[in-house]
This record gives sequence, structure tokens and C-alpha cells, in this order.
Amino acid sequence: VQLQASGGGLVQAGGSLRLSCAASGRTFSSYRVAWFRQAPGKEREFVASASPAGTYTDYADSVKGRFAISRDNAKNTMYLQMNSLNSEDTAVYYCAAGPYSGSRADTRSYSYWGQGTQVTVSS
Repeated sequence: VQLQASGGGLVQAGGSLRLSCAASGRTFSSYRVAWFRQAPGKEREFVASASPAGTYTDYADSVKGRFAISRDNAKNTMYLQMNSLNSEDTAVYYCAAGPYSGSRADTRSYSYWGQGTQVTVSS
């Protein structure tokens, strides 16, 4: 599976962005998917995950209520809708996919990664 993230950019605090991640390969629908982010000088951190059918989702406490992960398996695409953005959301955002096992918040649970897309929130 190859992943291609897009949709990042510069946005003012309080604004919204929607990230997309297009996947190649016919097994996308069998994978758990997730978004992680990495700010300068910090470790990559979990943002959100979705089960293979998208039925179950999970979020980091820092984004709960503001971000929403979704997927369209017919289009081999996953999304991250980000609302009420603030400066602490500034980071490179990565999409990931992996087997539906292991800790959903652990980077080691994901075999496939997108190249990352920069999100910058100005205050």
C-alpha cells in the first residue's frame, strides 16, 4: 500500500482544514488507518485512528471534539477534518495504515506511511 497525503497549508487560529490521504492497492479496506503528527523537536504523536470499516474511531485527548477521522473505502481515501485549530496543532501530519492489531496509538503498529503534509496555524 502506498499513501499520499495532501491538504495541508497555512490557516489562522480558529480555522479549519481537511487533510486527505489517497491509498493505492486493493487491501486498503482491510487496514486500520491513522493520522499522526510531528512538531519540530518533538516525537511523532498519535492524532486519530479508524477501524477498517470506519465503525470505530479513536482520538488523542488534545484533538477530541475538534478533529474527525473518516474513510471512504470505495475511493481508497481517508480524511482528517480539523476544526478550531490553534498554534499547538502546527506540525507535519502523516497518514498511516496497518493491520488491525496492536496499539492504535503506537507508530510500530503501522506498516505503511504517507510522506506528510505541513499544517501551520498562525495566531
